[in-house]
Amino acid sequence: MHLSEITHPNQLHGLSIPQLKQIARQIREKHLQTIATSGGHLGPGLGVVELTLGLYQTLDLDRDKVVWDVGHQAYPHKLITGRYNQFHTLRQQNGVAGYLKRCESKFDHFGAGHASTSISAALGMALARDLKGEDFKAVAIIGDGALTGGMALEAINHAGHLPKTNLLVVLNDNEMSISPNVGAIPRYLNRIRLSPPMQFLTDNIEDQLKNLPLVGPNLGQDIRQLKESLKVLTVARNKAGAVFEELGFTYIGPIDGHNLEELIDTFQLAHSIKGPVLVHVATVKGKGYSIAEKDQVGYHAQTPFNLATGKATPSSKPKPPKYQDVFADVLVKLATNDSRIVGITAAMATGTSLNKLQEKLPEQYIDVGIAEQHAVTLAAGLACEGMRPVAAIYSTFLQRAFDQIVHDVCIQNLPVFFCMDRAGIVGDDGPTHQGVYDIAYLRCIPNMTLMAPKDEAELQRMVVTGIQHTAGPIAVRYPRGNGYGVPLPAEGWEPLPIGKGEILRSGPGPDDCDVLIISLGSMVHPSVQAAEILSEHGFQAMVVNARFVKPLDTELILPLARQIGQVVTVEEGCLMGGFGSAVLEGLMDAGVTVPVTRIGIPDQLVEHATPDQAKTHLGLTSAQIAQQVLSQLQSTKIATPAS
Repeated sequence: MHLSEITHPNQLHGLSIPQLKQIARQIREKHLQTIATSGGHLGPGLGVVELTLGLYQTLDLDRDKVVWDVGHQAYPHKLITGRYNQFHTLRQQNGVAGYLKRCESKFDHFGAGHASTSISAALGMALARDLKGEDFKAVAIIGDGALTGGMALEAINHAGHLPKTNLLVVLNDNEMSISPNVGAIPRYLNRIRLSPPMQFLTDNIEDQLKNLPLVGPNLGQDIRQLKESLKVLTVARNKAGAVFEELGFTYIGPIDGHNLEELIDTFQLAHSIKGPVLVHVATVKGKGYSIAEKDQVGYHAQTPFNLATGKATPSSKPKPPKYQDVFADVLVKLATNDSRIVGITAAMATGTSLNKLQEKLPEQYIDVGIAEQHAVTLAAGLACEGMRPVAAIYSTFLQRAFDQIVHDVCIQNLPVFFCMDRAGIVGDDGPTHQGVYDIAYLRCIPNMTLMAPKDEAELQRMVVTGIQHTAGPIAVRYPRGNGYGVPLPAEGWEPLPIGKGEILRSGPGPDDCDVLIISLGSMVHPSVQAAEILSEHGFQAMVVNARFVKPLDTELILPLARQIGQVVTVEEGCLMGGFGSAVLEGLMDAGVTVPVTRIGIPDQLVEHATPDQAKTHLGLTSAQIAQQVLSQLQSTKIATPAS
């Protein structure tokens, strides 16, 4: 059977081990060819090929429920659940999603994009099953990195308290999140990996069986099956997993995550045990592609690359530096001269470029694992003792720590500096990763200051501003990807005055302008370009770079709005409760009743596509901004003809 013929995972049933190994090779080939062509997550999926095939051999996927944590490791799952022929569209607009989506396939039982959710979801399904008197297996597959997230531990605590609830948790242990795992839990799992029972069984059982009378050197198939069964039964009793046993789980493992026979035998055993069971599977991230195995951090995800060399496809022209690198370079220079500065990441050292701080000043760098809530309250504790904590967390992931921002930081008015990478539209990762809500969820909290740079040079100044701001919490949001290529001063950055914007473009005077465009962050340059387009149509626009969402520069904005009489706000964030709403509230509170048009992201999910495609779909290109403003100006002119 060829992989392309599999449209339902139950077609795996009855296949021999050699046939399954052939399918495994085909999955890896398709996986590698697709990612090499279009980019995507590489290492996670390669590491769970045999795990997926072995588990699905023991399940009836018309009935049983499987929940994959995060979802970026579920490419093999997608390839055997009817998406082989569309897999070349992975992460492309209107194509196969890079994560699991319930609306994409009936086999995607739970959507995800953030870590540590799978055990909670699978337990919920198991409890619903029992309440409804149904009979199906509920399985959660979680990586060892995700196990550092508090939500996963909360779910384990709950499940272990339910001895009559059948639940299988598969711990995919590859010793990695994106970067190597940190903390006591990964260290404990590593001790289990290296425990004597596993090593002894792996190395010696076959040799011992060969010495049995009547067996000799020629092991028959029955003896091989006996060997695997003995291994499974023995590792099931491996007391290196005592912590899980004490938490109420039956622990089995660790087992070889690339040995199909052992996986199938183990999962069959696990299904026969009542109550919560945890199967500990040791895998290799990037398995089957030696380049990825050797560089598991670099090949967690890849842009298009050459399969033979592993090198990225060269760009046609040099690109400006990434925002994340500009942020990190400034932070490292400041931290070199100020030992109070401490950078904090939640398992995203390379993603936020805090690895630069780790390399230069390791004692001023903290990786808490996939634990954003802990990261924020840890930062609050550091701030209590006079340190200058810098929490560099993706906008989408900071959502997970909203209560800690409110309760532990803002209520106590502590000077924590939040640096939100990937703010705005992030592209092919899809709705779980779009950083479009941070303005709305931060500006409503008392004591918070929120800013956004128009380009990478202004980001330099905002990093300094955030470090020097001691009056309370402060946050900066900046986009994914490269800057505009503006000149970057090597040093001598001045902090910005809090709550002050700037006029970037104006007509001969306020009375000569037809519209006031107030723009924020990544939308400032497109707004200036839109103003140039408007001038070609006979309309003059003044463009203000707001810089700050909170406090808003009402001293600048209110008089201009009164004089010009027509306001447009532009943001790369959700319109509901966002920057435009802040401007509108400021105008209304001051009694300035002028027409206001808000341009941004409407009340809808932003699906996976390139950032340019998404912005075009949402009407956020400079030409589209100009057209929306032009339509508003023309309709206003028609409504109020000259006397």
